[in-house]
Amino acid sequence: MSAGGEPPGAARPQAARGIVLVVAAVCSFAVMEATVKWLSLRYPVPLIVWARYFFHAALMLVMLWPRFGRRLFATRRPGLQLVRGTVLGLSSMLFFGGLSLMPLADASAIAGITPILVTVLAVRFLHERAPPGTGWALGASFLGVLLIVRPGFSVFAWGALLPLASAFCYAAYQLMTRRLTGVDDGVATLFIGAAVATVVTAAGLPFFWRAPSAPSDLLVFAATGAIGAFGHLLLVRAFEHAPATLLAPFTYVHLVAALALGLLVFGNFPDPFALAGMAVIVATGVLMALRHRVPVVPLED
Repeated sequence: MSAGGEPPGAARPQAARGIVLVVAAVCSFAVMEATVKWLSLRYPVPLIVWARYFFHAALMLVMLWPRFGRRLFATRRPGLQLVRGTVLGLSSMLFFGGLSLMPLADASAIAGITPILVTVLAVRFLHERAPPGTGWALGASFLGVLLIVRPGFSVFAWGALLPLASAFCYAAYQLMTRRLTGVDDGVATLFIGAAVATVVTAAGLPFFWRAPSAPSDLLVFAATGAIGAFGHLLLVRAFEHAPATLLAPFTYVHLVAALALGLLVFGNFPDPFALAGMAVIVATGVLMALRHRVPVVPLED
C-alpha cells in the first residue's frame, strides 16, 4: 500500500492527469500571449493589460460569488495583497510590452528564467537554502538570455529587456504568493490579485483608452481574461493530482507552444542563436526541476 493508503500504481493515473492538465494550462497561457500580441498590433498595451485582468476578475466574480460570497475578498494581509497585485500588473505590463516588440517565442524564453530567479530570491529574502547548482543554473540561464538578446549586435532590441524585467517582477510576485500560502485562501488570493491589477492598470485608461473597432475585437479582449483564468484553473487542478516536482519539467512545453504559435500566426521563427539560447534555458530549468525542488512558475497570472 502507498503512503496515502492507495494500492501501488494507483497514483499513476492521478499523475498522468496532472501532467495532461499542466500541459493544457501552459498551452493556454501561450494562446493567451499570442492573442495579446495580435491585439498589440492594433491597441495600446496598457489597455490590453487592463482588459486581461478586468475580464479575469469579472469571470471569477460571476462564477464563484454564489459559492464563496464575501470570502472572495477575505484577507488577513491586505497590505501584502495590495503590493502583490500591483507587482502582478507591472509584470504583465512589461511582458506584454515585450510581446508587442519582439517574437512570441523569444519573449517567452526570456521570461522562462523566472523559476531560477524565484529560487535565488527565496534564498536572499526568505532565507531558504539554495539547492546545489543554483549558481551555475542562474549563470546558464542568463547565458541563454544573452544568446537570444545579443547586446552589442545589430539584432539587439531594447524591447528584449522588457520580458527580462518582467521575470524579476514576477519572481517577486511569486515570493509574495508564498508568504500568503496558508494565510489566505488560495482562491481569494487569485481573485484579489486580478482585482488589484485591474484597479492599478485602470489608472492609465484615460491616456490609452480606445474603444474596440469591431465586436469581434471586444470578444478577443474578453478572451484574454477568460483564457488566463481557465489556464490557472487547469494549473490548480494539476497540482491536486501530482506534485510540483513531477510537473515542473512539463511547464516548458509552454515554449514549444509559443514557437508553434509564433510561426503559424505571425510567421516568426527564431534564428539559430536564439534557438540555442532557448535550449540552454529549457535544459537548465528542466535539470534543476528534476534534481531539486525548483518551483513551477506559470508565465502569466
